[in-house]
Amino acid sequence: MKKYFKLKNILIALLIVFVVMQVVRIDTKNPATNPSEVLSEANMTPEVKNLLSVACYDCHSNNTRYPWYSNIAPVSWWLQNHVREGREELNFSEWNSMDARKKDHKLKECVEMIEEGEMPMNSYTWTHADAQLTAEQQAVLIRFFNSMRDHSSDKAGEDEKHESHE
Repeated sequence: MKKYFKLKNILIALLIVFVVMQVVRIDTKNPATNPSEVLSEANMTPEVKNLLSVACYDCHSNNTRYPWYSNIAPVSWWLQNHVREGREELNFSEWNSMDARKKDHKLKECVEMIEEGEMPMNSYTWTHADAQLTAEQQAVLIRFFNSMRDHSSDKAGEDEKHESHE
């Protein structure tokens, strides 16, 4: 009887903590976007636009679509952290605010992340089945990102290596 009472009290306490956690809400308003800074869609095929939209933009742009579970703590906190980190790493809504070398470096990283299966993240594709890229879709994005590269970040890396050997 004492064991049942203790378990019941623990469950009630956990329920109270869970309910109180719901008071701490995340901000689901997307930041304002300057249209002149956004990655241009002019050179994108409809397929590339769609792939970026479903597999990248929720975390890597100011166009995040927050799902229903973004209203439930602590999942909402975890989700907000992922979006914040994603935007800090690469934000397609602020694309034109970067210099050419940084853009090239980010494009190179995009290719590497897709090739290594790191993007889109598994934790994202579990709940966004349409973001699970087929090998063909991965190839489409890789070709697109590579087509935008000017390889200035490669040259900078070579220059740094060359200088360190002198």
